Amino acid sequence: MDDATRTELEAAAFRRLVEHLMDKRPDVQNIDMMNLAGFCRNCLSRWYQEAANERGIDMDKDAAREVIYGMPYEQWRAANQTPADAEKQAAFAKAFKENVGEA
Repeated sequence: MDDATRTELEAAAFRRLVEHLMDKRPDVQNIDMMNLAGFCRNCLSRWYQEAANERGIDMDKDAAREVIYGMPYEQWRAANQTPADAEKQAAFAKAFKENVGEA
């Protein structure tokens, strides 16, 4: 497979993941994603922002989050985020430290 085709396939898979999280599973909580998979929508948006910045594209955190969430982050939170209990918060702190680093 040539590099251009590989990049196209990777981009298509990424778009499908973002679409799935936006349209089919907005109920899946970021804390649960981080606790189970070691990443969440915020990680995806940070990776997107970092890739843009590495290529000389000026993109801030809010703009990158809007790409991943399909709306402003605070709007998504108000519509979809639910409170997390102490157990989930403790697991998140551990997962965040292991996968992202110190807060």
